[in-house]
Amino acid sequence: MKIGAMLNSFRKPSFAENLEAAAGLGIDGVQFYVSDDLPDDVVKDYLSRIKDKGMVFSALCGDIGGYDDPDANKEKVDRFKRILDLSKKLECSIVTTHIGHIPEAGENDVKYKTMFDACKSIADYAASIDATFAIETGPEKARFLRAFLDEIDSKGIGVNLDPANLVMCSEDDPAAAAGIFGKYIVHTHAKDGICTGRHSYLEVPLGQGGVHYDTYLPALHYAGFDGFLTIERECGDTPEKDIGLAVDFLKAMTARYGLN
Repeated sequence: MKIGAMLNSFRKPSFAENLEAAAGLGIDGVQFYVSDDLPDDVVKDYLSRIKDKGMVFSALCGDIGGYDDPDANKEKVDRFKRILDLSKKLECSIVTTHIGHIPEAGENDVKYKTMFDACKSIADYAASIDATFAIETGPEKARFLRAFLDEIDSKGIGVNLDPANLVMCSEDDPAAAAGIFGKYIVHTHAKDGICTGRHSYLEVPLGQGGVHYDTYLPALHYAGFDGFLTIERECGDTPEKDIGLAVDFLKAMTARYGLN
């Protein structure tokens, strides 16, 4: 497994400064947020910089909002397709995103169909360009999201497994989720947290929360995943320090289980 980091987590003013901070940690790749396509000169600059550091883009993060509003979906779907095109230009071919809370069957059939149709359209486009639309775990338990993916039934659909989101938001077991998602896992976020009550949670540094990496990482391996563990730190006053500690933690854990 490879170790990466979310560039935006370093919270520096520019792409170049965030990349310098990431490169100083000796990691394999980075992910960063985009909301649309980028100009060709920016794409060329980013690719040149990342290759000069001996790294790759693990994925892009295309969080542009949920897909439960039929009036907004056409613009959002078209925009996400442009982000998928961008992922190909940046040689990573994976775009992760939150799609919003998927309603239980019968709870709101109109909302379910609206979200399904949008995700199906994006996934099929991703398949057509050999890319992956990777839905991030969080609001739903793993079995429910797996059923949604199966129903979409597209080679362009995948999962960005964020174990902390499962712990914090749906009180699910990340190790069990790895087995449930299996072939769909194309990217992961390395994050930790605890659930503090109904709709209440706290993100904490890696190894200090409810994600049991000693069972989760082997479960990822058994599920066939050998891609990126991309560190994401969304809060805290010392993000660069926290990310550095997370790198050390993951290097130790992957070495312990022979996953590096």
